[in-house]
Amino acid sequence: MTHVQRMLETYPGDLGRLDRSLLEACIEACVDCAQTCTACADACLSEDVVSSLTACIRMNLDCADLCEVTSRVLSRHTGSCADLVRSVVEACAQACRSCGEECALHGTAHAHCRVCMDACRQCEQTCRELLVAFG
Repeated sequence: MTHVQRMLETYPGDLGRLDRSLLEACIEACVDCAQTCTACADACLSEDVVSSLTACIRMNLDCADLCEVTSRVLSRHTGSCADLVRSVVEACAQACRSCGEECALHGTAHAHCRVCMDACRQCEQTCRELLVAFG
């Protein structure tokens, strides 16, 4: 059992009609993607051709930031604003899509970009599933 799952199970308030397992999956995907994007940016900085990876590094860092924010917003439930939460999750999905596309451009030359692309695609998918659940 993950800490995310344990925290959701012990939350004393009402989470409404949200599917806890979907919420848990989205929080965990966001945390995983943030770490992966941060590591990919760092790996890009270690490549010999850093100048050709500038856009990728920027996209990695922006995506990591949005994923971290999203995981935090999704972890808070008291007095939450549904429209704000939805907007944050939509922004995260878009950041993951853009970052995944950028990493795909470099994936043949850099294995870390392939790993990052996969994490971004997974996080985007999970965010989109949560958005559908929001209705």
